[in-house]
Amino acid sequence: MAGRGRFITLEGGEGAGKSTQAARLVAALAADGIPVIRTREPGGAPGAEAIRGILLGQGSWDSIAECMLHFAARREHVARTIRPTLEAGTWVVSDRFTDSTLAYQCFGQGVSRSVFDALAAVALEGLKPDLTLVLEIAPEEGLARAAARGDSNRYEAMDTAFHARVRAGFRAIAAEDPGRCLLVDASDSPEGVAAVILKTVRTRLLP
Repeated sequence: MAGRGRFITLEGGEGAGKSTQAARLVAALAADGIPVIRTREPGGAPGAEAIRGILLGQGSWDSIAECMLHFAARREHVARTIRPTLEAGTWVVSDRFTDSTLAYQCFGQGVSRSVFDALAAVALEGLKPDLTLVLEIAPEEGLARAAARGDSNRYEAMDTAFHARVRAGFRAIAAEDPGRCLLVDASDSPEGVAAVILKTVRTRLLP
């Protein structure tokens, strides 16, 4: 029976390059012969993808309700995709996970940590990533990249102060758990960022 797969998450603000780097990492791991899938949040399972459309579309939510929606999507993602895949011995690389909710909803929108912790306990049942790579970029640069990409969502439309709080949140998360998290300078070239990420994965997770 295969051993448990490894769980890697990529985090960061808008336009940091998470999707690009997730795709590069999955390709590199697959080339090394490691069974691996790429997934994303909100989303990663049919029910979670349906909630993604609600969360990223236009509209205004009570901040706690919004946090609950993220965790509802995450529960489906964990139950239907992440946990079964890891148990089958396949690695999982996810573009966003729980740290995004902590940064966006708690640091960014003011949801209390006690609400976050209660929802996380129910949704995750103790699951956490083996490694989290936090792509660090100035909000102005990230938002400019996101705008150039032309695939906007309602978080990108929020003001600069919100994105500054999110950035501070990710930095605090990384500082709180250095054994799991690493800050990566996302202002470097995509190739440079990918090299740092792959070196970190090989150093921390591969024998």
